[in-house]
This record gives sequence, C-alpha cells and structure tokens, in this order.
Amino acid sequence: MTKPIKVFGNSGSPYTQKILSLLRYRNIPYTVSWGDVIHNLSMLNIDPPKPVLLPTMIFDNDGEILCKTDTTPIIRYLEDLYSEKSVIPNSPTLSFLNYLLEDFADEWTTKYMFHYRWHFKDDAENAKKMLVLQHKLNIDDDSMHEFGNHIADRQINRLWVVGSNNETAELIDQSYKRYLSSLENHLSNSSFMFGQRPSSSDFALYGQLTQLVGFDPTPRDIAIKISPRTMAWVNIMSDLSGLHDKGGIGEFFGVKNQNSDKSSSINYFQSNDYGWNELDNLPKSLKDLFIEIGRVYIPCLISNAEAHKKGEDVWETKIDESKWKQKTFPYQVKCLNWIKDEFNKLSDIDKNDVTDYLKGTGCNKILS
Repeated sequence: MTKPIKVFGNSGSPYTQKILSLLRYRNIPYTVSWGDVIHNLSMLNIDPPKPVLLPTMIFDNDGEILCKTDTTPIIRYLEDLYSEKSVIPNSPTLSFLNYLLEDFADEWTTKYMFHYRWHFKDDAENAKKMLVLQHKLNIDDDSMHEFGNHIADRQINRLWVVGSNNETAELIDQSYKRYLSSLENHLSNSSFMFGQRPSSSDFALYGQLTQLVGFDPTPRDIAIKISPRTMAWVNIMSDLSGLHDKGGIGEFFGVKNQNSDKSSSINYFQSNDYGWNELDNLPKSLKDLFIEIGRVYIPCLISNAEAHKKGEDVWETKIDESKWKQKTFPYQVKCLNWIKDEFNKLSDIDKNDVTDYLKGTGCNKILS
C-alpha cells in the first residue's frame, strides 16, 4: 500500500474499535473519519458498499481504490498486504480455533452489548445521549434529546431481533458473567488468548468489551466485580503499537533475549513464530471459553441455519434450559459455513487434533 488506509466508522462501534486497535498493533498507517459513512464517502466520490457496515475501509494502491467492509475478511486481506506482526497463528489448528473464537466475539458477545445497552433504563438513558454526542458533539440539547429518543425507540424495538427479552435476560446475564469469569482466569495465565501475542480473536473480543466495560454502566459494574483483569486488559489492548516493535517486549513477558545481535532479536520478536502457544499446552482457561461457545452460540448457529433452510423468518430453540427466540439472519448462515470452510481446509491430522481439543465443549456439533 502506498497511502494510509482510510477508515470510516463510529467510536461507539465495537467493530470499528476492533480494527483500529489491530491497525495500531501492526503499525499499519491509517486515517480515521468519524460520523456519517455515506456522507464521508460521497465527499470522496466513492460509492458506498451494500450494505454499509462499520467500519468501512478504503484501500488506495497507486490509484486503485478498493472499498471493503466486514472486519473478519478485512483482517485476512491485511495479512496478504503486510507481513510483520501477523495476528493469525502459524499453526493450522490454532488458526482454526482463533477463527471460531473471533466469530463468537463478533456474533454472540455483541448480544451482551446490545442487551445491556437497551434492556435497562439507566443504560438506555446513557446510550441515547452519548451516541448522539459521539456523532455530533456541539449539537443543541433539544436536538440531542430528539435524536436520542429516536435512536432508543428504534433499538429497543429491535431487541427481540437478537433474542433479548424478559425471558432471555437471565440467560444472557449468566452467560456474560461466565464469560467474564473465564477471561479473568485466562488472563491470569496468559496475556492474550493464544499466547504472548494478540490474535484476531483478541481484537474481536476487545472491540465488544470497549462498549461493555467502557460505555454501558450495567455491564461495566458487573465486570468490575467479576474480572478486574478484563478491565485492565481492555485498556492495554487499546494501543499495542509498541508490542513486539523493538524486541524488548520479550523481557516484559519473561522471555530472555538469547541473541546479542540487536537487529536479529528485533526480527525474531516481529516474526510470526514468536509468542504462540502449541495446541497441547494451551491453558485450561482457554478451553472454558470454548465451553461457553458450545453452550450458547453453537445452538444459535444450528437453529438459525435450519430456519433459513426452511425459509422461516423467526426461529426458536432451547439454550441452557431456557427458550430462545429471534429473527433468522442469513449472515449468520454465512458465518457457520465459513467456520466449516476453515475446518475443511485442515489436514486430516489437524482435523483430528481440533476435534480432540474441542471434545466435550459442544463445538464439534457444527464440524461433522
């Protein structure tokens, strides 16, 4: 790339926060524009993608303009463009597990965010003011309340779409608390999900948590009590631009530099060989996250896909002994198929290793 990547997003968008943190870690040049994406693109005479998602990113390589959305494929596209500080593990098995965890972060933990933000009065009152102010800081008070009420009414009426209602509130709350407990335990063993360097799933988890612990009062108060490590981790994840950049970070993580040649040590810490765990020495705390995936997210993926195949607009299933009902999403059918595609890329040996690792988690139900 010959020019900085243009990022158009919103500070209240977890997916925008996901990609910005990743760009900072990888030291990839970028500019960010907040506000109305369609308006910002029109000022550049660029047709917006369909649908318009946050973030939308513009890649300009010597005048060849590419407009992209959807963070998961964008991250893989960046892997093709930039070689240093990769966020995809070298190991095929870890790469698959990372993909599955990233998808869980993007598609299930966002339910935590949406639920807490609009299910509770205090959170909704906070959101309908802050979301407007993040869009236009100098808006007058009357307009702020008018637009805020419009946003709140629309979002609250959409809660059922993602499965949030009075009947599922306890399920979502308990899942969030288990999730935080798992993170608290894991972060006491490892600085990141798959070792001493962040993967794409770290950034996906971080993106949603920027809202859960940094924006919305109720989930933040829960996190303070259950997982102070998660609170600290979110702050650390916000800017990892110096991590692995000069080599000295290895000593910070207790890794002694065995190479006296400074330039060689820099290359080592920047390489994609440094910092990943092996499959057989992943801490048990990580397994607990996959148990939660199998417990709540996998049943959603399966039921959603079955409903979509039958042409049903709404589906219902039992999750964790509670009834779950929501709108059918074609995109999550794609998510399920992409997970299967990633699994089918593996060799037979790697498939067996992944299957063995996920045994007892419930995740294998989508891999057969």
